[in-house]
Amino acid sequence: MNQLTILEAGLDEIICETVPGEAIQYSRYSLDRTNPLAGGCAWIEGAFVPAAAARISIFDAGFGHSDVTYTVAHVWHGNFFRLEDHVERFLAGAEKMRIPMPATKAEIMDLMRGCVARSGLREAYVNVCVTRGYGRKPGEKTLEALESQLYVYAIPYLWVFSPIRQIEGIDAVIAQSVRRSPANVMDPWIKNYQWGDLVRATFEAQERGARTAFLLDSDGFVTEGPGFNVLMVKDGTVFTAARNVLPGITRRTALEIARDFGLQTVIGDVTPEMLRGADEIFAATTAGGITPVVALDGAPVGAGVPGDWTRKIRTRYWQMMDEPSDLIEPVRYI
Repeated sequence: MNQLTILEAGLDEIICETVPGEAIQYSRYSLDRTNPLAGGCAWIEGAFVPAAAARISIFDAGFGHSDVTYTVAHVWHGNFFRLEDHVERFLAGAEKMRIPMPATKAEIMDLMRGCVARSGLREAYVNVCVTRGYGRKPGEKTLEALESQLYVYAIPYLWVFSPIRQIEGIDAVIAQSVRRSPANVMDPWIKNYQWGDLVRATFEAQERGARTAFLLDSDGFVTEGPGFNVLMVKDGTVFTAARNVLPGITRRTALEIARDFGLQTVIGDVTPEMLRGADEIFAATTAGGITPVVALDGAPVGAGVPGDWTRKIRTRYWQMMDEPSDLIEPVRYI
């Protein structure tokens, strides 16, 4: 099996190998060791600080009540991918939660650019979140007395599924012990940190010997997994869930690629039986690209290896990171 070189922040050289000849390859470069922000930079309460030194108030409602929304964009080979799409979804989520946004869209994008540029990272995980914040009085509970807070950080790329797993595939189960929180509890279109159901499903998957889990909703339909959308291919059509899921930007990209390849795409109800009869299944997420699922509930998916369409979509997805387009924005490093 191919071995993955561990990626660490702050090293003189950042290298992470994946399968030779495949599309997922890290840049080779050196960080400036004299730069205190190299390898990870955060913007907290009006200042850029080393990511390892970033701190927030314990009285922030984002910490105490998970009263927060966020998004994660990524940089690959020194290019942001779909930055504006991520920020627009982020702004829409904050508006739905009625969290006052303390910065404009342009200012948020500049802060995200600034964190990456100062970090020197060519491959980066870039998080921006807005919390309900905190008030002048410690533990303030009156919503109107809270001042919302914007936090941004760029750190070395975090993976839900490592590059090698994206090549070789993962196994999954359909969670039995927990269902996805209903939309009338938390709007799934708002990216949020209320992960209680997702964490429970992850523990169940581990106990059943699998890498991850798919959750069903209260009506028994497939929703999503912990941090990713679920897609399946059957007879030349790509299906993905419409109900109780985040409309993922990586999923959007995967569907666009599929249509470019001539596949039909359907966003609708997906049943467990459909998944079990799929030719191919894959996960889509910013922090995991396009990852094949080669076994479900202990049974092989299709031939039990990454499917042809999944491999084509995955390869095309990573190729897009280097191709000039309206989706790409090169980082102007400092």
